[in-house]
Amino acid sequence: MKIAVCQGESVGGYPKRDDLIEYWKQQLNAIPEVSGIDFYDMFDESWAGQYDAVIGAWIRDGYFGEEFFNKYPKLKYIATLGHGFGKIDELAARRHNVTFTNTVYGDMTIAQFGFGLLMDICHHIGDEARFYKQMLDNNHGFTGRKKVCTRQIELYEKTIGIIGLGNIGLWMAKMAQGFGMHVIAYSRHKKVGPEYKNIEQVSYSELLSRSDVISIHCPLTDQTRGLVDKESFSKMKDGVIIINTARGAIIDEEALVENLKSGKVYAAGLDVVDGEPVHEKTPIFECDNATITAHIAWAPEEARYRTVRIATENLRNWIAGEPTSVIA
Repeated sequence: MKIAVCQGESVGGYPKRDDLIEYWKQQLNAIPEVSGIDFYDMFDESWAGQYDAVIGAWIRDGYFGEEFFNKYPKLKYIATLGHGFGKIDELAARRHNVTFTNTVYGDMTIAQFGFGLLMDICHHIGDEARFYKQMLDNNHGFTGRKKVCTRQIELYEKTIGIIGLGNIGLWMAKMAQGFGMHVIAYSRHKKVGPEYKNIEQVSYSELLSRSDVISIHCPLTDQTRGLVDKESFSKMKDGVIIINTARGAIIDEEALVENLKSGKVYAAGLDVVDGEPVHEKTPIFECDNATITAHIAWAPEEARYRTVRIATENLRNWIAGEPTSVIA
């Protein structure tokens, strides 16, 4: 069985690409059925047809369908290395006996990044550190001068509303509770179990009206595309903070820009924007009160190695006829 891995480059150089590839080889070579492994930066149809399985394909809407499966009959297993994925023609995949999986590697990792965005909005620690050094470099000191250059916000006893109470949303809830926040949440289906005991589950409308912070953790589907729209913003508190580490298209970005500019939204922390991957600035990038990162919540070194292990285990289970993390 020949395997292709779309590894790409490491974000920030950690871990080193060669080290990660070596780790892939160690994990995949432990599967007896694997006879060859090739590595690529990104998925490309020019080489897809020669492999039985591809790990690391970016699953975008409408790409994997009848036409694709007819062109590449040898390819029977396709895995994305992320949690999220676009639309797949599931009926066509079944007809051609092609299995798709995702890789749920970083519930806590993504939640940690989301909370990091929130903390940056509340404290601007990097800006404050630069301000302090600049004042001292200029021999101004702080006697009789302003000691803080940004607004500081305390989270204790504030309400965070979590949209999408899956594994990532649950981790975000735990982190918020650790800061003494009251957690409310909305999901399409009410969550049941002891882990949700201290989370108040409410309607979408109630979440919007009560939350000081809104954090988005639901998947992008036909139902959630544009969920946070102009009407949603009108129901929110003045000065609400928005965090999004899920998918950019869940928010109506034009409406978000309007509300950031008006001050209705105090600030937004976004690891995702609409239309990714973007190649030029869109209006959201012109908002000074939007902190935007390039979809890097998945990037910690620990999470990258965990991804390899989970993706390898998913492949092993598929070979054994007991696939896990199946999405189509």
